[in-house]
Amino acid sequence: MSILVTGSAGHLGEALMRRLRADGQAAAGLDLKPSPFTDHVGSIGDRAVVRRSLDGVATVLHAATLHKPHVDTHSYGQFLDTNLAGTLTLLEEAAAAGVRSVVFTSTTSAFGLALSPAEGEPAAWITEEVTPVPKNIYGVTKVAAESLCELFARRHGLPVIVLRTSRFFPEPDDDPAVRSRYDTLNAQANELLHRRADLADIVEAHLLAAGRAAEIGFARYIVSATSPFTRDDLAELRRDAAAVVRRLFPDAEALYRARGWRLFPGVDRVYVNDRARRDLGWRPRYDFRHMLDCLAAGTEFRSPLALAVGSKGYHDGTR
Repeated sequence: MSILVTGSAGHLGEALMRRLRADGQAAAGLDLKPSPFTDHVGSIGDRAVVRRSLDGVATVLHAATLHKPHVDTHSYGQFLDTNLAGTLTLLEEAAAAGVRSVVFTSTTSAFGLALSPAEGEPAAWITEEVTPVPKNIYGVTKVAAESLCELFARRHGLPVIVLRTSRFFPEPDDDPAVRSRYDTLNAQANELLHRRADLADIVEAHLLAAGRAAEIGFARYIVSATSPFTRDDLAELRRDAAAVVRRLFPDAEALYRARGWRLFPGVDRVYVNDRARRDLGWRPRYDFRHMLDCLAAGTEFRSPLALAVGSKGYHDGTR
């Protein structure tokens, strides 16, 4: 029995395929685009393609999706077709084929407006108990697809784990203000404090989730680098995040100064990964402390897997 990776020509899909092949695991990729990691070329919305791809498959790692940047290039209908109808087709065929476990890649963007506290309020403490308030079609379709996953776990006996992943793409920030003030690596290093994970850690979480899905049945997990912050820090993080970081990491200021970097003045949310670490045994390696240690040693703080996959952009498409 093998593993099927959907979205195998994308960032996460390629990373999953690279890791599985390195581990000697039988795995096949499904994607709209041909690639060295794609065995089945076609859409997850094409039932015949999906059915053929699931032959002999025990586990599905469902990473295929339209992403947040596609909001500007794709219609609502295209988001529904790929993220919702495509996921439904995959779940139906997986259940019919006797697949033993599914891991669905969701996103912390699903929380939407819940991530942005009002002016003067403390930073938001984001756990799985926070109710999503999607702010765009991407978030709407991911939350709806999560509900489909829960339905198939509860009503059809298909074990599904939902992973709400934080940022892991290498592209520059989508906020022009951040791009203008921080170089890309500086911004991404800062985000390891509260809203980013390395690609290698994201991959590890998927494999651990696949191994625990049958036992768990259904659950949602936030997957982000372990934050050093606590609830007691939330008010100060909003006012002066750099002061909190300097207190927790006394060596950070000098290391940043040597690199010409700056800390963010404020933080609006903190992703909490306690449940994933407890239930899945997930131990993310590439956190802020690791990054500082690499700066001190003059070495690369990103994982070899993240560097190997590199920047891939997004699938083409216009309205």
